[in-house]
Amino acid sequence: MLSIAVCDDEVIECCSMAKRIKEIMEEMKIPCIICQFRSGEELLQALGSFDIVFLDIIMRDLDGMKTAQIFREKASDKILIFVSSSRKYVFEAYEVEAFQYLLKPVDDGKLKGVLQRAVRKTKSRSQEFIIVSRERQKKKLYLDDIYYFEIKGRIVDVHGTEGVFTYYGQIGEMEDKLQDKGFFRCHKSYLINLKYVDGYNRQEVILENGEKIVVAKRRYEQFVQEVHKVMRENGGIL
Repeated sequence: MLSIAVCDDEVIECCSMAKRIKEIMEEMKIPCIICQFRSGEELLQALGSFDIVFLDIIMRDLDGMKTAQIFREKASDKILIFVSSSRKYVFEAYEVEAFQYLLKPVDDGKLKGVLQRAVRKTKSRSQEFIIVSRERQKKKLYLDDIYYFEIKGRIVDVHGTEGVFTYYGQIGEMEDKLQDKGFFRCHKSYLINLKYVDGYNRQEVILENGEKIVVAKRRYEQFVQEVHKVMRENGGIL
């Protein structure tokens, strides 16, 4: 069951949005729990239990943008949807990785479309993992937590959300195992998770964590095709 939070300091607006979301989710036959919050402080205290968060920007005390900045520090994988009566914060929304920016009054068709994409994204989160060995230690690594693999001779460094795990292996074997799993060999020394690509040019890939990875010239065109495919699957409009 999905859990959804609606945060707006205007009581009527908050109740109305929660009611409309509930109706759309029932129409989609997707069970959910919806909780309402009247301030950013209240939302942040209960943040960890929600899959999707609808957040108003213009609020008293702790406004929506400041709330979102704290939100991202605590919950990098949650879906954040801004709702505002002003367009002026659209570009700031990119900085906190907002999934969508909705303008009030929110059209029912627009709201439904956003909910459908958000639900698809929550369902697509992979629980797949790989097992790697180092000496006598076995380590389970979830694919969604891996930024990239880096090969140094026979040593492979797995860079991920929990830091770096090093083991002895061949990156070519890992590339075969992760075929069609959203990973791409952009260089002989790097196998990257395309879902974490934030930008790129002909020389390098910029990941969401700020790291830059070299792109081999002969692999650039295929890289572009693969990363665009992943972006579209995750709600990107290209």
